[in-house]
Amino acid sequence: MKVLIVSDTHGSSKEIREVFRKTKPFDYLIHCGDTEGLDDEIRRDAACPCTIVRGNNDFFSDARMEEEISLGNCRIFVTHGHHYGVSMGTERLREEAKSRDCNVAMFGHTHRPYLDDSDEELTVLNPGSLALPRQDGRAPSFIVMDIDRFGVPHYTLNFLGRGPSRIRLW
Repeated sequence: MKVLIVSDTHGSSKEIREVFRKTKPFDYLIHCGDTEGLDDEIRRDAACPCTIVRGNNDFFSDARMEEEISLGNCRIFVTHGHHYGVSMGTERLREEAKSRDCNVAMFGHTHRPYLDDSDEELTVLNPGSLALPRQDGRAPSFIVMDIDRFGVPHYTLNFLGRGPSRIRLW
C-alpha cells in the first residue's frame, strides 16, 4: 500500500498537484493540516481515501482536529500538532499518541520534515510543508509511506525538484 503524507499546503494548489503527478498512483492520502480551504479539491484530485485534519489556519474547515486510522500494522494518530506544542518539542504529542495505543504519530505545523523512530513503540513524523518550507534549503517536502505485504511501513522523504532521500524503518 502506498500512502502519500503531506502538510501545510496553505491554499496553494500548484505544489500538491505536482506531488500528485509525481507520486500517483497512491492508495491513501494523509494531510496533516493547513489546507486553507482546499480540502474538497485535494480529496477530488487525490481520487483515493483521504484523512485530512484541521490546522491552525483552517478557520472554516469542517475537518476534525485529530484522527486515528489503521493502515497495515500501523495505528496512526494524525494531528496538525499546534495543540501539542510541537514547535517546542514532540513530548506531549508522543504521550497523546501512546495513550491512544498508536504506534505512529503524524503532525505538521512546523513546516520542517521530521522523522524519529528511536522509540521502538512509536514513530513520529512530519512531512514538512509543500507551500512554505522552513528547513535549510527551503525545498517543499512530503513523505511516501510504503506498507509492505507484512504490514510494515517504510518511509521515503521527498523534496520537490530533487530526488528522494531514503529513510529506513525496521
